[in-house]
Amino acid sequence: MTVVYDVIIIGGGPAGLTAALYNSRARLKTLVLEREKLGGQIMSTHEIANFPGSILGKAGEPSGSELIARMIEQAQKYGATIEVGKEVVGIEVSDSGKVLTCKDGSVYQSTAIIAANGAVPRKIGCPGEAELQGKGVSYCATCDGAFFEELEVYVIGGGNSAVEEATFLTSFARKVTIIQNLGYLTADAIAIEQAEKTGKIEVIYHSVVEEIIGDGLVESMIIRNTETEERLVIKADEEDGTFGVFVFIGYQPSTALYQRELDLNEWGYIETTEAMATNVPGIFAAGDIRPKLLRQVVTATGDGATAAFAVQRYIEAKK
Repeated sequence: MTVVYDVIIIGGGPAGLTAALYNSRARLKTLVLEREKLGGQIMSTHEIANFPGSILGKAGEPSGSELIARMIEQAQKYGATIEVGKEVVGIEVSDSGKVLTCKDGSVYQSTAIIAANGAVPRKIGCPGEAELQGKGVSYCATCDGAFFEELEVYVIGGGNSAVEEATFLTSFARKVTIIQNLGYLTADAIAIEQAEKTGKIEVIYHSVVEEIIGDGLVESMIIRNTETEERLVIKADEEDGTFGVFVFIGYQPSTALYQRELDLNEWGYIETTEAMATNVPGIFAAGDIRPKLLRQVVTATGDGATAAFAVQRYIEAKK
């Protein structure tokens, strides 16, 4: 017999876990389904300095994993059920509710859904990137930074994530070079100041990566100046034999599941109202899966709280 939930939250990042906390405290039967691991992008962040009231971690700043652990504990304390390894592959909507089917064949039913799948790192899309992922190409400084102890590292991107992770990588790398397609960094002033203080970071402006080359490991890279069209071949130091390429150029929303039912904008994000409602009654969206000016933990949790409250009102109206 299929268990019927008041709300099923798809995705266990900050937005989904916040929604789970709010809905479970409202005494709604709440289920979180997470495809891979709880926490989402925040789990690869080595420090969180701009989340109001954060409790400092061992290194002086709260790490993503520490913050997520507390979010999970809170949600479960008030009765939320959390299941990991559940990839939702189908949603059926009817007057009687929503039916969700997972890749493993399990089926769940609910009155409302909150889509909080988040986003995945955007790829460069150049030759060699996919082949050398995990062999020098990375999208997570926290995960892979230690592999490049005393080596050179190149960070692709110029926003907050790129500059902050470049600063983090100076703890391991001999030298860090940021490659930015614009003529300036788009990170905030504090992030840039912290990067400059390391004395180990250089920036190459107006440049993009055209190809990453290597036989088993990254050995060289071709970058192109977008103003002069000049191409530069960057080779690994002979003694090193390799270098790291860390990509932080934004994210792509995980919205393939919703393409049939929900309205998406031109970039693939789920369109919502201020109440996080989608075009389908009873389906809401929160976090990086929807259009927004700022993609940070604090805005994700705000979305999650709003979506949860909207779900409560939706369910009350149906009684």
